[in-house]
Amino acid sequence: LTVSARDGGGLPSAANAAVTVNILQTASAPAIFERSRYTFAVPEDAPEDSPIGTVKAREPPNSLEVVSYRISSGDPHGRFSIDPQFGIIRSKNQLDHETQSVVVLTIQSQLGNSPVYSSTQVNISVIDINDNPPVFLTKSDKVTISHTQPPGTTVYIAHAEDKDSGLNGAIKYSIASEQSNAFSIDPSLGVVNLTRTMFADKQHEYTLHIAAEDCGSPPLTSLLMLDSLAVKIVILDINDNSPSFTSSPLSYVMEDVEVGFLVHHIIAKDPDEGRNGQVTYRILSGNENRAFALDKITGLLTTAQLLDREIQERYSLTVMALDDGSPALSATQVLTIIVLDVNDETPIFLKQIYETAVCENQDPGEFVVKVEAVDRDAGLNSLLRYEILPGTGYEKFKMNSDSGELITTASLDRETQEVFSIKGSPSRSSTAQLYLMVLDENDHNPLFAKTQYQISVREDLEKGSAILDLFASDEDDGLNGKVTYSLIDDTFGAFAIDSVTGSIVTTKALDRETKSQYTFRAVASDCSTHLPRSTTVMTILIQDVNDNVPTFEQSYYKASVWEGQSPKTDIVQVFATDLDSGLNGETEYSILSGNENATFLIDPVRGILATNTVLDHESTSSYREMASSHCLVLLASDRGTPSLNSTATVLITVLDVNDNPPVFSSPEYHIHVKESIPVGSHITEVSANDCDAGTNAEITYAMISGNDGGHFRLDGKTGSVDLMKMLDYEDTMKFTLIIQAT
Repeated sequence: LTVSARDGGGLPSAANAAVTVNILQTASAPAIFERSRYTFAVPEDAPEDSPIGTVKAREPPNSLEVVSYRISSGDPHGRFSIDPQFGIIRSKNQLDHETQSVVVLTIQSQLGNSPVYSSTQVNISVIDINDNPPVFLTKSDKVTISHTQPPGTTVYIAHAEDKDSGLNGAIKYSIASEQSNAFSIDPSLGVVNLTRTMFADKQHEYTLHIAAEDCGSPPLTSLLMLDSLAVKIVILDINDNSPSFTSSPLSYVMEDVEVGFLVHHIIAKDPDEGRNGQVTYRILSGNENRAFALDKITGLLTTAQLLDREIQERYSLTVMALDDGSPALSATQVLTIIVLDVNDETPIFLKQIYETAVCENQDPGEFVVKVEAVDRDAGLNSLLRYEILPGTGYEKFKMNSDSGELITTASLDRETQEVFSIKGSPSRSSTAQLYLMVLDENDHNPLFAKTQYQISVREDLEKGSAILDLFASDEDDGLNGKVTYSLIDDTFGAFAIDSVTGSIVTTKALDRETKSQYTFRAVASDCSTHLPRSTTVMTILIQDVNDNVPTFEQSYYKASVWEGQSPKTDIVQVFATDLDSGLNGETEYSILSGNENATFLIDPVRGILATNTVLDHESTSSYREMASSHCLVLLASDRGTPSLNSTATVLITVLDVNDNPPVFSSPEYHIHVKESIPVGSHITEVSANDCDAGTNAEITYAMISGNDGGHFRLDGKTGSVDLMKMLDYEDTMKFTLIIQAT
């Protein structure tokens, strides 16, 4: 039979089902179910052994046999059981609506030991409960917007998924934690909009924590900072600020300086970001004789020719600072340069080189060192003023021009610059070199190169094999920068990490069939107790190796088939399972031995054993284990390299059909008796043989003619003929009896 299925909307099934019905010769009637289909419902959180429903089959009239029930199909994972006596269906394992919402079972009833069954269909609906919280597909995201966007602008769309159905899977969104009232979210769509303009905000980044809550009862919510979505919103800058000069408009230079001498460092600041805040410099006027050269990038003003105070003692340069925005904005400053006279005595520092150290991360104003110089001149020429000559990092320090004390103007960072070389000058005539060492503090935490790693390894990897070398960098020095590694999640005893090198190794043999994936976190720490640690997520995928043999559900099968069936009649279906995956887990079936004359064949994919010829019970009653020529040994092989296999034995019994009539041992029996033998004497015994078996071979004898006088009696079971009346030779000399065997 070919059976098709069609749903309530009229859509047909993708494939039809082939149903083979074997008609058995029996006089028994089956127990018939009261209904051809039952429908039950059970919540997915129902405890084990919960009753779901009851089916009932009624036995035929006048039957004394007991009806029993069993689940014949639809429950491959064994989640249900049925009371064989009362037909009560119960749950055996925990149910899950999200995995399977509808289960269709086929229940069979059997009357006593009768080979005849009846069946009914049971549809079980697994009712959903709210047991899955909404989950965001990503834990963090970043968007960029212009700070000129108007209110109502959509800046982000959040999306979460909930495995539940109905209201349990409907999601509402909310902003769980925010740094500003500038954003709102649509609770149904997850659309984040601006509520006001960002033009006046000084803050350039905002982090919103978006939570998702379902509509179940009670509702489940993604936890803040754990399962919530963190969205970073970056506000882009526009060129709305002009450069502003911060350097002094007055500078001094000795008349005897060489060409290329640094006269002044022109500095202009622009609060805009990126190219909008990049400033270049140029001299607009006052440098007609080209006495000075200005670096347009650094703003360093140097002499381009020798100076002569007696010719010109003051220069007024109009300097422009221009940003790189579009359109560009600018500002101007008049810089006055005074050329100083040279006297005949040069001030001298008490030391030509000063060396000292200062701790990093100290507040500005930290005392560094005091330098001293003397000048043998008198009057104004002997009055000393101390300055720092421009150089790398010199803007981080300030020199007291009168006392020569050097202090910091900014917090120092050893990881950015560890050594400063500073030149100081009294009255711009004598110089001294100052070497300043910045001492390290543990102000940097270790950082992994990547926040997550995913690698694949074979399951036959030996214990102790290295699978990945992690590395985390720490910008600190010495013990502050020494990194140690550890694992903080359970690896199920499969992996360990070298605390010094960061090498991850296997600690036991892996088995993909037991666990196919490991996810854990690795931690990089330094000696700090207050700085955060750096973590990275490790995902280890276990690749399959063909290490599992296909295994038959039974090592020994018994099956039967009626004789005379046409070829290709199904006898029994065998199953073998292989825990491997892919080709390593695909099973093929074949007959290894015992199939002389190709009497049987097997489907290599489905494992269905069928006849290949017409069988005769009388010529072969059983393909037994006792005779190798009649023993079927089946082979299950996988498709791995090399292939693995196992065997099972099948005993096939050919059932008898009543296809042979009884045959007498002799077609005629000739008996001679004396007329004087007494009544009750045994005359003879007829015998017939039937090649069939069982009840088909039981013979009954009957006398159908020749005994009109009632002289003889025939035993219907044994075929014995006895004398019932006295014989008279003169009356009847010969009797011809016709006896029938059935």
